[in-house]
Amino acid sequence: MLGLDLSFFNWEIISKFVKNGFIFSVQLTVVATLGGILLGTLLALMRLSGKKALTIPATIYVNGMRSVPLLMVILWFFLLVPTSFYELIPGGSNHRAEISAMITFVAFEAAYFSEIMRAGIQSISRGQVNAGRALGMTYAQNMRLVILPQAFRNMVPVLLTQTIILFQDTSLVYAIGAYDLLKGFTTAGKIYGRTEEAYLLAAVVYFVMCYGMSYLVKRLNTRIAIIR
Repeated sequence: MLGLDLSFFNWEIISKFVKNGFIFSVQLTVVATLGGILLGTLLALMRLSGKKALTIPATIYVNGMRSVPLLMVILWFFLLVPTSFYELIPGGSNHRAEISAMITFVAFEAAYFSEIMRAGIQSISRGQVNAGRALGMTYAQNMRLVILPQAFRNMVPVLLTQTIILFQDTSLVYAIGAYDLLKGFTTAGKIYGRTEEAYLLAAVVYFVMCYGMSYLVKRLNTRIAIIR
């Protein structure tokens, strides 16, 4: 069929070349999501604080990151950060591309998660904010005990959707030589002389995973809508 060798699609090739790349892509997605949410929440709180000393730097960071292509940021960090930085990390010299990718993704995705967090916080009615103040809560207590728990529940579907997009974007680390899922398929395709089959199988894997996660997010969104 179309000159494709379907025998290329076998477990031996996947376990030998693709498995490690898949593991790294998942690790990168998890680290970037958790780190991005933590840093993004901090940036969102800074932008909502009303204090110029916090608002201006956070706004510059978020708007700056969102205005630059992710691939460019990946290349910038990988090429401009000195080798001595990676030597400070145990095993960093041997995994420069992977470490660079994780740090870059956390820094970049934080800008997008920040906007999601900011919108979620602002979706909570001012009445609840004022009620917290009336009870004598500080800004930090109000956010931690009243606002963020409610806002986070509203944001879960959007955060998960951004995570799916993040997983797709992990394929960009191929540009700096990191051994991700796409790199695994590409390597197998070159060794066996089946580049077309390798990219086709890679596309199928990305589609199945992202479509499956999107379906789960849709179901979760329906459940949350019912609870509301």
